[in-house]
Amino acid sequence: MLKRFFPFLNWISTYGRSSLYSDIIAGVTLGVMLVPQGMAYAMIAGMPPIYGLYAAVVPQIVYALTGTSRQLAVGPVAMDSLLVAAGVGALQLANTQDYIAAVLLLALLIGGVQLVLGFFRMGFFINFLSKPVISGFTSAAAILIGLGQLKHIFGVQISQSSKIHLLLGNIFDNLGQINSYTLILGIVAIILILIMNRVSKKIPTPLVIVIMGILAVLFLSLETKGIQVVGEVPKGLPNFQMPVLQWELIGQLLPIAITVALFGFMESISIAKTIEEKHTEYELDANQELRALGFSNLIGSFFQSFPVSGSFSRTAVNDQAGAKTGMALIFSALLIAGVLLFLTPLFHDLPAAALGAIIIVSVFGLIDLKYPAMLFKSRKDEFMLLVATFLLTLFIGLIEGILLGVLLSLLLLVYRISNPHIAVLGRIKGTDYFKNVNRFPEEVEVETDKLIIRFDAQLYFGNKDYFKKQLYQQIEKKGSGLKYIILNAEAINYIDSSATTLLERIILDLREKGIQLLITGAIGPTRDILYHSGLIDIIGEENLFVQTFEAVDYCSDHKERTGVQRRVSLQSKTKSL
Repeated sequence: MLKRFFPFLNWISTYGRSSLYSDIIAGVTLGVMLVPQGMAYAMIAGMPPIYGLYAAVVPQIVYALTGTSRQLAVGPVAMDSLLVAAGVGALQLANTQDYIAAVLLLALLIGGVQLVLGFFRMGFFINFLSKPVISGFTSAAAILIGLGQLKHIFGVQISQSSKIHLLLGNIFDNLGQINSYTLILGIVAIILILIMNRVSKKIPTPLVIVIMGILAVLFLSLETKGIQVVGEVPKGLPNFQMPVLQWELIGQLLPIAITVALFGFMESISIAKTIEEKHTEYELDANQELRALGFSNLIGSFFQSFPVSGSFSRTAVNDQAGAKTGMALIFSALLIAGVLLFLTPLFHDLPAAALGAIIIVSVFGLIDLKYPAMLFKSRKDEFMLLVATFLLTLFIGLIEGILLGVLLSLLLLVYRISNPHIAVLGRIKGTDYFKNVNRFPEEVEVETDKLIIRFDAQLYFGNKDYFKKQLYQQIEKKGSGLKYIILNAEAINYIDSSATTLLERIILDLREKGIQLLITGAIGPTRDILYHSGLIDIIGEENLFVQTFEAVDYCSDHKERTGVQRRVSLQSKTKSL
């Protein structure tokens, strides 16, 4: 039980020197990458840069002890930061201190939500975030993040907004105030990042840009030319302090907390599953991952951390650098702690334009064009879902966009199962195979007195009328010579009470018209429903068959079934009771 909630106990007992060396290398690499990224993502969240370093200390240690992935890099990420900025920014708080207090309270709530969901084993909720929704939201959020950072590239104050039309309007209103020195510095930084990324992925590009930016400010006296710098960065580790509990604010933050909690978990678990495929020495536990993220956010909030989750880029670097266990995260946290204790004065002259350039290049890499193109060719309905989520996120808002995207994906699911595929079957000549007459028009034999139909879904209140309509359309096509309807029920895994009542009416109506209904291929759970609902008394046990050809042959010669055929076709838990 203890190992279930503290997975580090599974590997710590066999931890050796080789793993220690690999974890130190990976941890140092990760920490070096986290310093500029953490500060940049804090800016996205609307927080002072130092809070990005705070968020890279305690949460990493907590996840290392409680997470089941041994390579997942937990900490500040761009998407969660933007959701935080959109949600808390909409509250229009009076001053910076109130804003910071609200974000720390939000981290506490997010951790609480994730913990509750984890302990109640609710990890399956993440299945409601389909890939088209995620892709549309991510691309739209990346555009909003990138545009939001133009204020640092232009060197002007631009009012932020999570709606693109308002954000673009604010940007155009301030074009006349652009600082040319800041613009040049920002463009040069972006170009250098792109060049270094193309040369080698192993180059710690963000750190190089930070160092170059600081040196440029110092040696060229850029601060005197209007270039904004980070300024004084507080020295020392984050203090332990309880987030301020304001019940009215909690009510306003809770919807945001639920959204960020679910999205952060989705982001983390998808990254962790990708990395897990390369490692056979451990298995992910989705519910424990949810609890681990919850503990990381909840405990982190007491040490001035804003919301965190798994980072794709840092996880990839952590894995490539050779991380063997969660110790890599602990070494990364120790490096960040060292920076906070001894090196914060060095960041005084860090230009905001350099951090803005790092963010812009990073987030525009999240825009995926290949997946929408693939959907456009093969899945038009999912393509439209992606586009709708993308546009809703851009023009209505981040949180509204993803929630409406989930709602649309559920509506699409309901539409599909309410209008499932129905096939009319015919016998392939010379065989006992029965296939869709539209797919094998030249090979199938269709008998005028028999209608063989396959319904490819569960039969329930949402599609029972569709089933009846399609069935009677086919009956009308067959004409007066129809004597038998054979329902292939292989794909019907459930029949609810509404559909059961409908089937009873259909059978009785067909019987009045001199048409007999037979059912083939009904699986065990479906047979159980036929029995305990009493529908079997209407259908008749003699009209249940295992294979379609058996039912067809029975209609032709009324030959008695063998004992095995009868036993298999009628087996039911309900009957045996």
